Amino acid sequence: MHYKLPVSKYTSIKQLLYSYIIKPISINTYREDNRCIKDEKITLHKGRDDKKFFYTSSVSLRLSKSQNRKAMELASAIASDLSGICEGVFSIQIVPPGWINFELTHSTLATWLQSLVVGSSERAGEQGSRGAEETIDAQSPITNSLFAVEYAHARCCSLVLLAHREGLIKLREPAPNTSPAFWDVIFPNPLPWLNCDGILQLNHPDERRLIGELIQVVDNIECPDVSGSVKWEKVALNLSQAFEKFWSNCRIWGEVKITSPELAQARLGLLMATQSVLKFVLEENLGVFAPLEL
Repeated sequence: MHYKLPVSKYTSIKQLLYSYIIKPISINTYREDNRCIKDEKITLHKGRDDKKFFYTSSVSLRLSKSQNRKAMELASAIASDLSGICEGVFSIQIVPPGWINFELTHSTLATWLQSLVVGSSERAGEQGSRGAEETIDAQSPITNSLFAVEYAHARCCSLVLLAHREGLIKLREPAPNTSPAFWDVIFPNPLPWLNCDGILQLNHPDERRLIGELIQVVDNIECPDVSGSVKWEKVALNLSQAFEKFWSNCRIWGEVKITSPELAQARLGLLMATQSVLKFVLEENLGVFAPLEL
């Protein structure tokens, strides 16, 4: 049920939301040449609450005057049209004076995290072709911040390979020559992101913070409206710091592995997702090598 979203096409959560909301907004506005619709520059900002993952949009406030409608009325009309197509993907809340909040469901988060781990043939091919054409300068100067990011990336790799050796997960190619863009996980497949009640297993504050950082980084990578102004070294450092807090406070081995193996596997999945994103930022945005080990 929760692995049927078009994640191979919409890699970032923001892109996925755009794909759902653009048509209802067009239906409820009579100016087809409205720039925020035509260019898909709909205001959509990620919320700052780590207890839930949501985006908020002021599109109704921005369009209400040109549409000669009250913002709350326009927001309700958009939400009504969305409700029939977004069930199970996100829930909608209208907030005065006309904000629209889109909260991601647990199944959407599970689907998206799985996509970061295993990728898609389309994305893997794109990265492979870029890697063949572009040379990463492994000798370029490394700042302390970048070393911390490289260390986090290498740490993720070593932990995943350790989990394979101990049988907690099974990889098809357990000994890569270089750090993988995506992991080929044979078991468990898919990873157990959700518990038996369909609730995301990753509920520790540091797990949620790391997921929130991953969402923000991938949004920055994939959405052209924000990627041009991103300070990538700072973004990478924030992600590596979120990983370090997660690793310090969210155990995988020991008692967790014995008593809650599915939680341990979900946390390993979060490690793999983090490694894949760190690798992309290091190599594609910062032009430095993403080491398998240090």
